[in-house]
Amino acid sequence: MSAKGIPTVDLSKFVKGTPEEKKQFVKDLGNAFHEVGFVAVANHGVPKELIDDFFKYSQAFFALPEKKKRKYEVSGAAGQRGYTSFGKEHAKQSQVADLKEFFQIGQEVPKTHPMADQYAPNVKVREVKEFSKTGRKLYKEFEKAGGYLLKAIAMHLRIGPNYFKDKIKHGNSILRSIHYPPITQEPASAIRAEQHEDINLITLLVGASAGGLELLNSEGKWMPIMPENDEIVINVGDMLQRLTNNYLKSTTHRVVNPPREDWHLPRLSIPFFLHPVSNMDLTCLPKTVTRKNPLHYAPITAGEYLDERLREIGLKK
Repeated sequence: MSAKGIPTVDLSKFVKGTPEEKKQFVKDLGNAFHEVGFVAVANHGVPKELIDDFFKYSQAFFALPEKKKRKYEVSGAAGQRGYTSFGKEHAKQSQVADLKEFFQIGQEVPKTHPMADQYAPNVKVREVKEFSKTGRKLYKEFEKAGGYLLKAIAMHLRIGPNYFKDKIKHGNSILRSIHYPPITQEPASAIRAEQHEDINLITLLVGASAGGLELLNSEGKWMPIMPENDEIVINVGDMLQRLTNNYLKSTTHRVVNPPREDWHLPRLSIPFFLHPVSNMDLTCLPKTVTRKNPLHYAPITAGEYLDERLREIGLKK
């Protein structure tokens, strides 16, 4: 367990390590996802320069006048492409909007691809020319790192190392750049992001520009989480929890407001929500259903589940 309160693993030990190191990585990652639902990943292979550039271009985008940003808000897209203005999204159990705005970049496939009609085109920002291109590069790097992590999880679950391979290829993943503006007045019972669980298989989060991320531990206490030394924080999403019949934990987390003296400071964070293709069957894996852990969920596809959740959080009508 690291000083930050969550376990740390080294992905290079899985990608390039000895058989013993790979085996230990699989065990450590599986245990972390089963017991905590969160893990910090060092040596993840996502270039620091690319992360830094996307932070820089994201800051430039969110600094644009509101009128210009709203040009990139796509009606009917349920926030899955382009810009989503301040106060649109809320946690599923809350009707009070989170204190954030965001921009989303999604999957791209060739026009001739069988899934081409499933993915709306990405929105290109004209005022910050490198923003969209850099986002696409970062998207690909996150996909790659996430693929390694899911391979290790499949090995831990003993369902074959390539179980997720065809399910995440051309999957409905999302790169989200989130801006929490300075707080200028007493919030109406809202925090920057109310407690929630993520929808997807796993989330990869690079270090935010300010603190505030907290997870709810098994003792019911909120613990602050802050990535260190260019680590990525990974957490289990509801789809993976559902697939494993609650064996792997989708841990509740939130982003709290800073102390009043820091209200003037904005916060920027970059999560990558790794989703499978929409027709992936999320029926609980048979080996996770036991007498001690009876079946918790009815069968559903990833696409149906995503649709259900987008309505719950106010992005889809």
